[in-house]
Amino acid sequence: MELSKISQIINESATLKLNATFTTLKNQGVPVIHLGGGEPKSLVPDTAIKEACNFLHEGVVRYSPSDGTKEMREAVQHYTEQFYNKKVGLKNIIVSNGAKQSLMVAMQAILNPGDEILFPAPYWVSYPEMAKLVGAKPVAFQPADGSIIPTLDDIKAHCTNHTRAIILNSPNNPTGVQYPESFIKEVIAYTKEQGIYLIMDDIYHRLLFDGRKPYDVYQTLGDDNSHIIVINGVSKTYAMTGFRIGWGIADKTLISVMTKIQSHQTAGPSTLSQKGAVGALMGTQDSVEALRSYLEDNRNTLLEQLKTIPHLNITIPNGTFYSFVDFSYYDKDSSRLAMFLLEKAKVLVMPGIAFGIDGYLRLSFCGSTDDLYEGIKRIRWALDPESPKTIKIGNETLTRD
Repeated sequence: MELSKISQIINESATLKLNATFTTLKNQGVPVIHLGGGEPKSLVPDTAIKEACNFLHEGVVRYSPSDGTKEMREAVQHYTEQFYNKKVGLKNIIVSNGAKQSLMVAMQAILNPGDEILFPAPYWVSYPEMAKLVGAKPVAFQPADGSIIPTLDDIKAHCTNHTRAIILNSPNNPTGVQYPESFIKEVIAYTKEQGIYLIMDDIYHRLLFDGRKPYDVYQTLGDDNSHIIVINGVSKTYAMTGFRIGWGIADKTLISVMTKIQSHQTAGPSTLSQKGAVGALMGTQDSVEALRSYLEDNRNTLLEQLKTIPHLNITIPNGTFYSFVDFSYYDKDSSRLAMFLLEKAKVLVMPGIAFGIDGYLRLSFCGSTDDLYEGIKRIRWALDPESPKTIKIGNETLTRD
């Protein structure tokens, strides 16, 4: 039997083999360290747990409307007014099974086969494959100056008559870089002028360091923001990855179409998860600041330790919980290097090629501080010939070749 064309063009996740090897080693009792994680380890906010438990004890857990419950959309409305200084209508909001689904149904609603969607490299691993799933062409571009911070000229150089949308993720996964406010303002104006959509993937927007603040995407063009789609959710900011609740905010006509698509995919998200999300959005925000502060401390620890490894090119993360580090001195093939570090040093990191740029590794600092110290110590031992020839990992003493 023949499979679909889509099945033939969608790439397997570049991290699957690494994760599979990690799991095998862990199951064998090997003390492996995971510096590739994409979810905070902090606890879910108490207010989220309380709301979910109260709802569950009522014993009535039913279907949700396809765009989410009214209570959940009102919570998103409140959140948007509080953190974006924008009052949006309930018809401008869709609640989905995670931010990824909101992004997916947005692409399905605005892209036709052959359309192009642009995003800077490095990028989140799912952008290209999601575009392919709707028959569109993903166009990833690296800044002309070789950096990881794009300019409007970079975007203009890659826009064509087929360009339908641009995605910006700031602060960015995998780099942790917050794009300059001036750049985002320029892109907002340019996309409006060109009649193309701007999708703001804001899933990390409050996890910022060094006193930085989120940029208000709605302030530039006043009330006329019909070409802007904002994607967000509770997974990262509230450490609620397992709840699978995200949302999209856009023009109400577009939201109506997105809702129609979602109604045939999954219908509305879990009412139980939405109750928990309402508790997080409407409750005290202490957990967010606690997480942000913890991540900033961990970032500083990671940067200090990375400086002990020679020949690295390190970009300081402004937010998220990722660092995207140039390891090309040791191996320009990031997949090979990541596998080497897992097998040799028992440390899992993510290869930069999965995010569109080879020679880099993505290191996550959302885990324990102890893992950061031990993980970087092992990486330094495996790569730096000036390090001691042996290292003890668990009960085993390893020798560097």
